[in-house]
Amino acid sequence: MRHYDAYLFDFDYTLADSSRGIVICFRNVLERHKHTGITDEAIKRTIGKTLENSFSILTGITDAETLAAYKKEYVKEADTHMTANTVLFPETIEVLTALKARGAKIGIISTKFRYRIMELLGSRLPEGFLDIVVGGEDVKCPKPSPEGLLYAIRTLNCRRDNTLYVGDSTVDAETAQAGGTDFAGILHGTTSREELAAYPHRVIAPDLRSLL
Repeated sequence: MRHYDAYLFDFDYTLADSSRGIVICFRNVLERHKHTGITDEAIKRTIGKTLENSFSILTGITDAETLAAYKKEYVKEADTHMTANTVLFPETIEVLTALKARGAKIGIISTKFRYRIMELLGSRLPEGFLDIVVGGEDVKCPKPSPEGLLYAIRTLNCRRDNTLYVGDSTVDAETAQAGGTDFAGILHGTTSREELAAYPHRVIAPDLRSLL
């Protein structure tokens, strides 16, 4: 696979498995409000979407005020449960370190809050290792809007045609397509190879080692 000047990554199901923490947080909020019959798999299928969209998909609720209240409750749950129930994939540090050693710039573009990402990675990577982290609180329009992706490219002074966006979901594939960057699909999550293959891509692979 060709080398890029910048590698920008989604977080959940791309660099880390936070599905256990996510399911716990969603289930605590859903059960508090008497939403039953929602499977763990259904919750996992919403990973990568905004919290409001996820709650709407899971409950059928469209009232913005109610969804905002559920989001607030989720964030409070995540303060307790998320970091403790998130693990990096086995190859994550190895691959990021190897790409950095080539001289590439490394960043993260996620709907997850930036501070939450840094809670986990701050203890696993050297200070200053990541060139940019764009979280859900940093953009007006979440993915698949390319706002965060294009902001990172501008900030890093990179070209779109020499940037690879790496993610696990169709939302990530749509983000790369909208932003005019190449896309690498990683099959860590619940999205199938066939679903990702429907979008322009450089590679679809079982894990991050394909980037090397």
